[in-house]
Amino acid sequence: MEELPGIVITGASGRMGQMLIKTVAESDKARLAGAVERSGHAWVGQDIGTAMGGAPLGVTVTDKPLEAFAKAQAVIDFTAPAATLAFSKLAAQARAVHVIGTTGMSDEEIAQLEPASHHAVIVRAGNMSLGVNLLTQLTKKVAAALDEDFDIEIIEAHHHHKVDAPSGTALMLGEAAAEGRGVTLADVRDSGRDGITGARKRGDIGFTAIRGGDIVGEHDVLFAAAGERIVLRHLATDRTIFARGALKAALWGQDKMPGQYDMMDVLGL
Repeated sequence: MEELPGIVITGASGRMGQMLIKTVAESDKARLAGAVERSGHAWVGQDIGTAMGGAPLGVTVTDKPLEAFAKAQAVIDFTAPAATLAFSKLAAQARAVHVIGTTGMSDEEIAQLEPASHHAVIVRAGNMSLGVNLLTQLTKKVAAALDEDFDIEIIEAHHHHKVDAPSGTALMLGEAAAEGRGVTLADVRDSGRDGITGARKRGDIGFTAIRGGDIVGEHDVLFAAAGERIVLRHLATDRTIFARGALKAALWGQDKMPGQYDMMDVLGL
């Protein structure tokens, strides 16, 4: 098993962390090399399999990320912006592929990944699924084909635990629509309508975020004109699609030169 690429999972106790651990542990193309949690977490020092309520996996949860990264070939990171920035520096020191699925990162935070990308491969995406990345490409093509007579609205829904809005995927779709239109999203973005807002501005790209229950992820891109509507939709019913995509990215990055990549690169889209 040692010849297989070793993968470290950060935020091991989280919803995605546990799914990633399960996916990597069951893979015949990679091995679970480490599990990282914050200092003081109850899982630190425990076998990750036992901590998750299952059989031991032979990997002890640690709060020393650099030590874990140094023994691996890739890090998969679905945590929080501040943690991701810290992990990017450590992954670069270890020359490990850093797969980032963290959402809610500001433009300034994303820019701070640049120094690390000079030393290691970074694959960052708002969504790791094949279907969503195909939807992104379709959104760009449709936006390029239709003029501003078609209003663009992006509607997303997630579980009630999600802390950021719009979702990273919604913003990725918005960027694709803006690129198709030949504009900058920041100049046309319209989020969080409430009260007497006035008429919709021609050319704007609107966002609506729904939060409730255990919704894994739903995204609609609506193109609406007088007399007709086009709706592009992706529904996720199982978050293993994100884990499988992240693992695919970690393996894809093994022979790549340092730099920043996204799932379009991984999927060859």
